[in-house]
Amino acid sequence: MPISQPSSAAPLRVALVGYGSAARVFHAPLISGVPGLALACIVSGRPQAVHQDWPQMKVWPTLQDACAQDAMDLVVIATPNDSHYPLALTALQAGKHVLVDKPCAVTLAQTEHLLAEAAQRQRVFSVFQNRRFDADFLALQQVLADGALGRVVEVVSHFDRYRPSVPERWRERDLPGSGLWYDLGPHLLDQALVLFGLPDALWLDWAALRDGAQVNDWFHAVLRYDTPHGGLRVLLHAGTLVAATGPRWTVHGTRGSFTHWGLDAQEDALKAGARPQAGQVDWPPASQTGEVLTLTPMPGVAAPVSVRRPAPQPAGSYLDFYVQWRDHLLGHAPLTVTPQQAHAVMRMLHAGVTSVAEQRWVPLVSSAAQSPQAQP
Repeated sequence: MPISQPSSAAPLRVALVGYGSAARVFHAPLISGVPGLALACIVSGRPQAVHQDWPQMKVWPTLQDACAQDAMDLVVIATPNDSHYPLALTALQAGKHVLVDKPCAVTLAQTEHLLAEAAQRQRVFSVFQNRRFDADFLALQQVLADGALGRVVEVVSHFDRYRPSVPERWRERDLPGSGLWYDLGPHLLDQALVLFGLPDALWLDWAALRDGAQVNDWFHAVLRYDTPHGGLRVLLHAGTLVAATGPRWTVHGTRGSFTHWGLDAQEDALKAGARPQAGQVDWPPASQTGEVLTLTPMPGVAAPVSVRRPAPQPAGSYLDFYVQWRDHLLGHAPLTVTPQQAHAVMRMLHAGVTSVAEQRWVPLVSSAAQSPQAQP
């Protein structure tokens, strides 16, 4: 149920649960940078860490304390993956709108329960997918929209880094929802879903390649689209031992190719302490390059004419995710990540786990699945 509120009213109050890297680097500065949203309190067992960055911030030890003693409109959950489900359920049952950092939960059943709970209580529930606002992804969307590549037949999406040491953190431990597939997988799957919809089937391989790794730190997924894309294959790849990175995107179509190098600079800027403001220009500076190659047949010419041009360079802005969330709660915009999309990404994550365990393609479009109920 959208919040009925005139634009001149007090900002929407947000409770942020957790103060690990996701909350500290992404959520806290992004929420505070959007007019109309107020970071009202943080739920954390480490108040000293919170007050080092936000000296005046109200800190509650538990979400139950925050819900019982603080008025808020939205709860943002940025805690370890295996805690997403119980915390989101607590917030929904307290009558709050809920945004959960990816992944939504660690099982498909948990995700479906949360979606059903939100629909029953007429609360907005969704998943944080900031990579929809990466500059490279926005550039690819523009290239596909203008049709220069013809019918797309192959998409290769690499998200590689060089991190040879295994850090001491929950993501690297053998826990439910840990590992690179549950860390970067939701981003890459969500981008594929936005571009092409749910694939017909998914195949996944993963491995623990670094010395001392307890969970997967490398994966390679293939998404198969039979119809209506005419045999499209989408390859999603991520690794942590890639010192010489290749293109972030390589996309081939019947009339041309798109290639893009470099990761979006926003994450590094936020890690360096940037606190962006909505509407601010030139943040962060561009650090990527892209190229579009088109091949045009010419009458009487044996080989097609090759034309190279720079790819579009739109400005990425993770702030736009929270701007859209604010506008949706006020009834002015659609929800960025719909219940159907949150459900689809978790189905693909679950299919990947099944694929690794059983070493097979896992069908998605043809398999029966519970459809999440519509949500306000």
